[in-house]
Amino acid sequence: MAKFESSVKQISYSQDAVYSCISDLQNLERVRDRIPSDKLDGFSFDHDTVSMNVPPVGQISIQIVEREAPKCVKFGSTQSPMPFNLWIQVLPVTSATSKMKVTVDADIPFMLRGMVAGPLQDAVEKIADALSQVPYE
Repeated sequence: MAKFESSVKQISYSQDAVYSCISDLQNLERVRDRIPSDKLDGFSFDHDTVSMNVPPVGQISIQIVEREAPKCVKFGSTQSPMPFNLWIQVLPVTSATSKMKVTVDADIPFMLRGMVAGPLQDAVEKIADALSQVPYE
């Protein structure tokens, strides 16, 4: 397994507000308009799962496998070319602000690590950036 971690992102919302939003994937509806239209192909979600088509990788689906209120949501891949886990950690900074980090643990075959490590690290950072800009109200 290879681990990829985002930098820590500061968020202008409380830990409870952030956790409440990320622990229910139906809240993705709030940010649907921020997703580039070319990335919306096959994009669907419900309370616990989200699926999307990611060119050139193909269809990827993840499901929430554990909720640790109010500090962590863990996801597992249910459809992906390579199995992975993703977790989002949220910690309080003050009563009105928090910080977040995204981590991915992927089962990447040794021969492919050199090719996918850079793009996967970039993707983890982009996910964290996007999550840090969501209005958690």
